[in-house]
Amino acid sequence: MSPFHDLDELVPQQIWTGVVGRSVHGAEATLAAIELDPGAEVPEHAHPNEQIGVLVRGSLTFRIGPETRELRPGSLWVIPANVPHQVSVGPDGASLYELFSPPRTDWASLDRLEPSPATGS
Repeated sequence: MSPFHDLDELVPQQIWTGVVGRSVHGAEATLAAIELDPGAEVPEHAHPNEQIGVLVRGSLTFRIGPETRELRPGSLWVIPANVPHQVSVGPDGASLYELFSPPRTDWASLDRLEPSPATGS
């Protein structure tokens, strides 16, 4: 298996309604490119993975634990393992990249979508 990948060749997966991810998994981490529809909601959840991200397009209202922030392109976040968090997407949608450690093995069961070009690159 090659160590190289192309974002457009990664199979998109439905994470939540209005939230589609493309991910590549290593032995110690998962890197995901996430596209969020305008007005999409990521419900409060927590997981055993540390999560680090950067917003590259659009806007988000992001709550991590008790703290809420309005994010714009260039904003970064770090979510420790098992900390509840949720996201509301702005009117123009959003594109972001996130790193998860350990890898998101739970994503193996997500619905796979038809291949299409990635829009956030």
